Amino acid sequence: MNERIDHTQPTTSPEERRYHHGDLRTALLDAGEVELAEVGPEAFSLRRVARRTGVSHAAPAHHFNDVAGLLTALAVRGFERLLDMAKAEIAKTTGPREGLLAYGLAYIAFAQIHTALFRLSFTSDRTDRADIDLTRAGDDAFRLLAEQFAALTGKAPFGTFQDMVLTHHYWAVVHGTADLLAGQRLWQVQGLSDHAKRNALRALLEPALPVD
Repeated sequence: MNERIDHTQPTTSPEERRYHHGDLRTALLDAGEVELAEVGPEAFSLRRVARRTGVSHAAPAHHFNDVAGLLTALAVRGFERLLDMAKAEIAKTTGPREGLLAYGLAYIAFAQIHTALFRLSFTSDRTDRADIDLTRAGDDAFRLLAEQFAALTGKAPFGTFQDMVLTHHYWAVVHGTADLLAGQRLWQVQGLSDHAKRNALRALLEPALPVD
């Protein structure tokens, strides 16, 4: 059941007045990310987020109607962070094949470092999957993968049905590996040093790449 805000109560408190309009939204998202990491989406509470932020429990109403609204905004943040991490890794590479591998490695790193956001963005049923911003953020993250794939094949993204199949196959391998590692279920890789783990992950991803 969604936790709704009582709009009949006073909307501003001395604590809230210290925030500018955009700052309060960011502060609520930051506190929400901490709450999400600690309790997960099922036990996520708007009241506790407001308490963490130091504002009244009615304060989130200025930005999020209910708990689904805040969780959806956090899922958007998750996809945007994934995109930023992938772009940063791709920028360090010199060719499309390395770019694709960098995308996959960044995706896996995102799932390990920000596991709660990873699970929320991809699998939680407490977000609004019809939300325009969430759809855009997810599409942007996937579009970067498609563009890297197209750069390697020399074709337009999804130029043919086979291109679409190969792109989704690589995504499935990347996502499956990320999910296994985030869930501590890939024990053969889990305990390796950072350098050895990176090499092992490259070895897992490379067979899913198309032949140059």
